[in-house]
Amino acid sequence: MHGYDEQVSYRIKLSEESSSGLRAELYAICKVTSQLIQGVAGAEPSFREVYTDTGQRQIRFVLNQDSVVLEPGILSYACGALQFEVVQQQQGNFFQRAARSSGGGESAFGTRVTGSGEVWTEPTRKHFVFGTMSPGDSMLIDDRAYYAAQGSLKMSIHTHARVQGVLSGNGLMQPRLDGAGLFVIESPVSVHEVEVLDVQPGHTVTLDGDMMLMYSASMNPRIGPLVRGLRNSARSGEGLVYTLQGPGQVFLTPTAVAVGSLA
Repeated sequence: MHGYDEQVSYRIKLSEESSSGLRAELYAICKVTSQLIQGVAGAEPSFREVYTDTGQRQIRFVLNQDSVVLEPGILSYACGALQFEVVQQQQGNFFQRAARSSGGGESAFGTRVTGSGEVWTEPTRKHFVFGTMSPGDSMLIDDRAYYAAQGSLKMSIHTHARVQGVLSGNGLMQPRLDGAGLFVIESPVSVHEVEVLDVQPGHTVTLDGDMMLMYSASMNPRIGPLVRGLRNSARSGEGLVYTLQGPGQVFLTPTAVAVGSLA
């Protein structure tokens, strides 16, 4: 019988992140073939396994008396002393992809897994970013990016107070995470291509909202023309841009806009 720490041969672990009793592991799914190796004369030939990356990725969550809240529909299988429940977040404060097809972009439901054991998500060609938050941290996430979060994190919906928020690539409302714990988000590019900007107090960062993956909730977002005046705005060729006021961190995916992921 296989224990939880043993991996089947077609999965190769790429990275992992831990927080308290939860560990998230990212795997590449590979095609495995046997290659004949001809030794010196008179020696017996041998075989070696050759791994070819299929481009598919899969996540394993290992729980030790902890919990994780999954976006609905991503569970592949699980084993261990685990309990499952469909949780309803009050006041409409939970995003998930299933409702986006209906145009709402918002759902009140999630799947909470609690106990000790392992949970595997469905294989996908998406990229993933693991992150951990400390007490007092708050992050706003692109509404297409949320995937899973440790049960210790508070999930809610942040509503932009300014009307300009409706015009941004992230819409009027965004998922918000508060507290301490581990979270996983989907990214259009590899984690190696994600650029992190540390914005100092009094400084700003100006960018195309489509390349923004997440940012500190302490920042004050607004959207508007790059330069004032209709004529100047037309001459700049930039149209409307997203501006964030420091202090805080901004996570960008600059390679995704033009060419998609390079990985």
